[in-house]
Amino acid sequence: MATHEVAIARPRSGLGSGPVPDLIWYAAYGSNTDPERLRCYLTGTRPVGAVHRPPGAPEGCRDRTVPVRSIALILPGLLYFATESVIWTGGRAFYDPTTPAETPVRAYLLTRSQFSDIAAQEMYRPAGTDLDLTEAVRTGRSHLGPGRYETLVCPGIVDGIPILTCTGPWRWREIGGNPPAAGYLRRIGAGLRAAHRWSVRETAGYLASRPGAAGHWTPGGVADVLRCGYDG
Repeated sequence: MATHEVAIARPRSGLGSGPVPDLIWYAAYGSNTDPERLRCYLTGTRPVGAVHRPPGAPEGCRDRTVPVRSIALILPGLLYFATESVIWTGGRAFYDPTTPAETPVRAYLLTRSQFSDIAAQEMYRPAGTDLDLTEAVRTGRSHLGPGRYETLVCPGIVDGIPILTCTGPWRWREIGGNPPAAGYLRRIGAGLRAAHRWSVRETAGYLASRPGAAGHWTPGGVADVLRCGYDG
């Protein structure tokens, strides 16, 4: 991959025992790496390229303010694709923090209410209630339910602010893989390219090698997808 300065998540021990900050870094590793896709979660609109609308009426966030800052981060753990996306078809992106690997993400500086409402939409739950993030921040993980995106993970801190994301409860080998759809890959690729300053070739090589995509998508096939609608 191209060499340039990218922040690495630091251990949670730097947070101490005080209250959870009102601001958090939301680590997006799937389609929300693309700011345009994230804006749909903020406003409750349907993303361009989605095959279906999400279950229920889109709600958006109570606070629809666009994040004032985003940064490129490398998290410890593995990106993989599994289950079936209602919105895009094909596999969803998940994050396994227990498998030795590195996962590039785009982290957005959000308020606790914004993160809570985005997480609720990912879980197909009603938005509008702040989540209790204490357990996730203190222990690194919190299970809010048994399904996809109902597990909160805090892999570290940046600038004294906790990093949070949501994923499934499984390790990647515990669930069958499912290749992602082209439109979904295009969103992820666009976000990673912009945040990490990768070329199409670098981005395609990374995505095609992730479990669930590997063996179905080739780097060349992913590169063709990424070039549809984006320069590169």
